[in-house]
Amino acid sequence: MKKWLVAILLLCAIPDSVLAEGGAVSAADPRAAEAGREILRQGGSAADAAIAMMLALSVVEPQSSGIGGGGFMIHNDGRTNDVGTIDGRETAPSSASPRLFLDAAGKPMPFIDAFAGGRSVGVPGNIALAARASARWGKLRWPALFQPAIRLAENGYQVTPRLAEALSRLKAIWPDFPAAQAIYWQDGRPKQVGETVRNPALAALLRTVAKKGARAFYSGRNATAIIGATGQSKRNPTVVTRRDIAAYRAIDRAAVCTTYRQYRLCGMGPPSSGATTVFQILGMLERFDLKALGKDNPQSWHLIAEAMRLGYADREKYLGDPDFVAVPVAGLLDKAYVASRSALISPDRSLGTYEAGTPPGAQPRTAALSGEVAGTTHFVAIDGHGDIASMTSTVEGPFGSQLIANGYFLNNELTDFTFAPEKDGAPVANRAEAGKRPLSSMSPTIVYGSDGKPVFAAGAAGGKTIIMQVAKILIAHLDWGLSARDAIAAPNIYFAGDAVLVEPGTALADMQNQLAGFGHTVVTGRMSSKANAAERTATGWQGAADPRSEGVALGE
Repeated sequence: MKKWLVAILLLCAIPDSVLAEGGAVSAADPRAAEAGREILRQGGSAADAAIAMMLALSVVEPQSSGIGGGGFMIHNDGRTNDVGTIDGRETAPSSASPRLFLDAAGKPMPFIDAFAGGRSVGVPGNIALAARASARWGKLRWPALFQPAIRLAENGYQVTPRLAEALSRLKAIWPDFPAAQAIYWQDGRPKQVGETVRNPALAALLRTVAKKGARAFYSGRNATAIIGATGQSKRNPTVVTRRDIAAYRAIDRAAVCTTYRQYRLCGMGPPSSGATTVFQILGMLERFDLKALGKDNPQSWHLIAEAMRLGYADREKYLGDPDFVAVPVAGLLDKAYVASRSALISPDRSLGTYEAGTPPGAQPRTAALSGEVAGTTHFVAIDGHGDIASMTSTVEGPFGSQLIANGYFLNNELTDFTFAPEKDGAPVANRAEAGKRPLSSMSPTIVYGSDGKPVFAAGAAGGKTIIMQVAKILIAHLDWGLSARDAIAAPNIYFAGDAVLVEPGTALADMQNQLAGFGHTVVTGRMSSKANAAERTATGWQGAADPRSEGVALGE
């Protein structure tokens, strides 16, 4: 039997949901999920397992995430149910300025000209995040967390359909990136499903960081590799200094929390726009009886679409790096303000025009669209003591900047900045600046029941659609009573320009005419969907992965 067929059969044989009395993990690749379960079985904590999955995904899912990128982790302490978050978002180097993505004429560059090469690379944050999470919530020694990823990089792994598709999609530009070709091409073309990837350079770096700690990533030979890759890139070379790299810090930030019906929800604050926007959307919907309306009612989806458009309008105007701009988080989630936004929603007619409001404490600001490419990955771990780690990790677009340093891809996160630094004569909140972290849609979330104990954890991948994937999952689980797996599988909804975008081939697409009856322009279109979650049941935690993806859930 051909190797590619064996690989697919093995992937299909692993469940995308699992019930576990002890711990559970869920990730977008079965080999990463297995790495997390291995760590749990060694007595590791949820944070330990999440770190091991992040490292393994660096090897087997290089198109989506890795140690050359960054992420956000939200964590629940199983003893106290205290929630904490760590910001591992990448930072712009000291050479960056508000004009970073302007061309010679002072106009914003086309994204296609900006993402590949050195200009788009931010200083990676995932290793610093992992070190901070290990120090705060870990149980196993740091080197143990690296062993599954080292084995995968050293011994090799088979290319999956999703990786093969990504490799094929980028093949036209890879002649400019020979280091990437050397790892992922074979016989003059991208590797195909079932073929083996070995990455000895990455294995060697992982061994070094496992032995010497995170400082080995941010100094010495690895810093030299980052500087060389970005400065000598054939496309968009840039200046990243040793000081830029050595200065990187993962930041402990206060979780952003709100209530929705009888639940308490906590997520990631700025520079993520995830919690504020997801929670605004839910808050605007709280006055409607979504449970009674149900998932098969076009009116439910009309209401969701309206709240979505209003929430994203506020996102584009007010969100950015809180170390550089004043972000009115409390105002955006103020119950009276959210109620005023909800009052704009008619049960039977679309608003048509969706403008940002003025939340309490907001400074005058102009709205400007930011760009995020559909990429990223999410994973969840729960250990037998009730600790939960929910983490979203990314290198931005497929294979990030396309640049390789020591076997891993460097991110293109700086393209998440708004390219135009000013609008209507005023600075844009998410413009590029030295040392700044670009705005993100990553939305790792933990939900607590009325007893104060966690009942659900979720997150997703897919650029700016992440927010709506997570909002939909929460509505489907909390309002419609769907299991974690079925909540993830529920149809996705987003927007394209002035149109509501619905997932083709779904029950929602079948409602297109009814939605149009509410005044919406409705189109169908492919959306990236790659979510992972876990729910607490009467007999244990149930992990779940998106059936559209290669992801799986495994029990300890």
